[in-house]
Amino acid sequence: MKIAKHLLLTAGLVAGASMAQAAGTLIYCSEGSPAGFDPGQYTTGTDFDASAETVFNRLVQFERGGTKVIPGLAEKWEVSPDGLNYTFHLRKGVKFHTTDYFKPSREFNADDVLFTFQRMLDKNHPFRKAYPTEFPYFTDMGMDANIAQVEKIDPYTVKFTLKKIDAAFVQDLAMSFASIQSAEYADKLLKEGKPQLINQQPVGTGPFIFKRYQKDAQIRFAGNKEYWNKGEVKVDNLVFAITTDPSVRFQKLKAGECQVTTFPRPADVPAMKADPKLKVMSQSGFNLGYVAYNVKHKPLEKLEVRQALDMAINKKAIIDAVYQGAGQPATNPMPPTQWSYNKSLKDAPYNPEKAKELLKKAGFPSGFELSLWAMPVQRPYNPNAKVMAEMIQSDWAKIGVKAKIQSYEWGEYLKRAKAGEHDSMLIGWTGDNGDPDNWLGVLFGCDAMNGNNFSKWCYKPFEDLIQKGKATANVGERTKLYMKAQEIVKQQVPLTTIAHSTVNQPMRKEVEGFKVSPFGLNSFYGVSVK
Repeated sequence: MKIAKHLLLTAGLVAGASMAQAAGTLIYCSEGSPAGFDPGQYTTGTDFDASAETVFNRLVQFERGGTKVIPGLAEKWEVSPDGLNYTFHLRKGVKFHTTDYFKPSREFNADDVLFTFQRMLDKNHPFRKAYPTEFPYFTDMGMDANIAQVEKIDPYTVKFTLKKIDAAFVQDLAMSFASIQSAEYADKLLKEGKPQLINQQPVGTGPFIFKRYQKDAQIRFAGNKEYWNKGEVKVDNLVFAITTDPSVRFQKLKAGECQVTTFPRPADVPAMKADPKLKVMSQSGFNLGYVAYNVKHKPLEKLEVRQALDMAINKKAIIDAVYQGAGQPATNPMPPTQWSYNKSLKDAPYNPEKAKELLKKAGFPSGFELSLWAMPVQRPYNPNAKVMAEMIQSDWAKIGVKAKIQSYEWGEYLKRAKAGEHDSMLIGWTGDNGDPDNWLGVLFGCDAMNGNNFSKWCYKPFEDLIQKGKATANVGERTKLYMKAQEIVKQQVPLTTIAHSTVNQPMRKEVEGFKVSPFGLNSFYGVSVK
């Protein structure tokens, strides 16, 4: 379908144009539909933008546009000398949202913190038994195993007790999955026999109040006039105009039908920068795009096979064609801006002939067949997974490996991949908290085998290093451990690292106060439209 025709026919665009003229309305052309609105259940920016960054707050949060942890629903906190007890002093006078489906009778307090974390900790929690769900981030980082207790000291004081030191604990609590839910709202849903609505009709304390959602079309929010952080809500209405095609997002931005968009095609960035009505904020991405090899599937359990697949990929050609000047070759399982990055590591050179030799040594002189999954959506770390998959398919064919490209709707893609249905897959990561464990532990740790460890790789020498690193407070010691862990990843090849992409954030000139998140999130508190 041609773009012009698509623009005329797409539902809601005419309404979008008139809304853009309304005072106090900001329209964001987002890239996809969220899987739901309960942040604890999810791991992607598409889900977090529509929930954690709008409807919810956390005990602590990251400074907008940065990695520094600042107070959120907790005004201050203390850590015991042994590093095992964290005491949070909660903010008073914070109100949960009043909506057409819930009217709170009290303000935020310790009971809400207890509900939020006990639901994630306890599989027999009444709410979780009524609405069974998993909390992948929480478990991927081993928090379910390490948090011994969450206690209410008084209505505005909460204490977390850990079994062992977790050097990144406060940073972890600033992440989207740790968004604080209303215990009173959960109790209402439980009594009504509708606990699943916590994922469809969210209630939080955040800067925007959820109004309604139409899948694949739009999400509407209202500015929270009673927000505790005065002055941070600068628009009356926030609309996510869900637009999966990047070319259409660009057309809508040019036409003024949205003021901010995301994930432009690299080829469109020069035209965006040349348009006098637009501006493009750019920064090095805190991200990684890669190919994960499922080591639980034959013959990918063999190191020689993974090494052969790795050195058969023409990484430079992929970066030139897919990233078009907006990507840097990735060598390590974390970006160069992450502290503890090991600069001494080198990629195996592109060498199809050596790859054939390795396959022959592994017992596959004629190659083999495998599936190669490609995401259906753009991500910060991969602007075009379809093209990348086709190029890798062609590279592997040269060594006798026949790759069948498969794709699914984004939520289904992640669900099936976590279940380990794939042989190999394109995936990636944008850092969440500035800590090395957020890369090494979350993507390759044994705790993450049923979550974001898409390689299904649990390797004791590596695991021992990252667990020791997480339980060590000294940054110098942690750095040594993580550098060694990166060496092991390079030796064992559970993945092929492809690229770190540059993040380009286009918007109209009249948008003020927007800050690009190092974590790939889109936040609209503090943002206004002239």
